[in-house]
Amino acid sequence: GYEFQVSQPQVIYREVNGQPCEPFEYLVLDVPEEAVGGCIERLGQRKGEMQDMQMGGNGRTQLEFVIPARGLIGFRGEFMRLTRGEGIMNHSFLDYRPLSGDVETRRNGVIIAFEEGVATFYAMKNGEDRGVFFITPGTRVYKGMIVGEHNRPQDLDLNVCKTKQLTNHRASGGDELVQLQAPVEMSLERALEYIGADELVEVTPQSIRLRKLTKKLVKR
Repeated sequence: GYEFQVSQPQVIYREVNGQPCEPFEYLVLDVPEEAVGGCIERLGQRKGEMQDMQMGGNGRTQLEFVIPARGLIGFRGEFMRLTRGEGIMNHSFLDYRPLSGDVETRRNGVIIAFEEGVATFYAMKNGEDRGVFFITPGTRVYKGMIVGEHNRPQDLDLNVCKTKQLTNHRASGGDELVQLQAPVEMSLERALEYIGADELVEVTPQSIRLRKLTKKLVKR
């Protein structure tokens, strides 16, 4: 088999009249009215500037933005969640303009495995309140592998291989009655939109995995 790793997409910078510049895009959104506020807020955090807003008579609104190309990295998946899959998004290259500063993309940290082994139901159930997982019990993991999204801005190191200590007593009800939330499935396209600058997507014939650039915890 084969394996290759892909980093976060990057824009191409240029120097114009001696000033460092970056590509900007002209962005047009067609969204349900209830999603307008969320889209404007997130695009503003991504350095987008609204140029026009037109409200239609069918419960939909068209929004026009000028935004750095960096601000669109990872936005498509978030846009689909904001609009519940009902939004339409189109963008095209506009021109090169002076750098717009830091762009806020993903707001949540990730959950990182810090033990190598096989993920267990017990460990994942205990960590379920920390966020959402990208894996299922029985998945083989390694140190530095991203196994989920944290519900807070910072990253979280978690032992998803921890096993339950066996006793002579069995609790009523049993573990078989307890279920995990369904994992978030990562396609290659979604994974590339999701990862940050210090993360990679690993692709093999059998799986798509996410990991930190540095696997050793002490280096992060």
